[in-house]
Amino acid sequence: MQASFLAEKFAAALPYDRYVRTGNGEQQQRWQQVYAAAQLTEPQKQLVASFVRDMKVLIVSGVWCGDCIQQCPLLQRIAEANPARIDLRLLDRDQHRDLTEKVRINGGDRVPVALFLAEDHELCSVFGDRTLHRYRALAARQLGPSCPTGIVPPGAEELAATLQDWLNEFERIQLMLRLSARLRQKHND
Repeated sequence: MQASFLAEKFAAALPYDRYVRTGNGEQQQRWQQVYAAAQLTEPQKQLVASFVRDMKVLIVSGVWCGDCIQQCPLLQRIAEANPARIDLRLLDRDQHRDLTEKVRINGGDRVPVALFLAEDHELCSVFGDRTLHRYRALAARQLGPSCPTGIVPPGAEELAATLQDWLNEFERIQLMLRLSARLRQKHND
């Protein structure tokens, strides 16, 4: 994917609050429940606050999607820990088919899918639709084709483990950006 294409998509994407408001009242309430329950620990906040490279995070999502409801608020919490360096935006999967078709996972239009971008919209990573801990929790509850509804927020242990999974990916990308020869030359560091 070209940086120019990703820059266009990022410009069309919405900040978290505006994206959540595109949902109906019940959907907004579900997103808010998870957001309220999700908290970074002090060490996690310090880690994110230490990031020095700008990163853009573009989430392909569905405001109706149970997995998005149970994970995207976690991403917002991470972004809030360093708003000077992390710019998080969300796009609706069905309204941006040209991007959705490029980030299919296992042959399907999965959500959420996070595209981690450098400051100049160069693609660093595509991560989704669920973290390892999220898959473990779902496998423990079900192995059928049904999708979580997001009606009930995940338990505290699952929420914390999934948050850590996402935080690990944010840290991995920050280290990638920090060690990038291209960006080190640009920033003289």
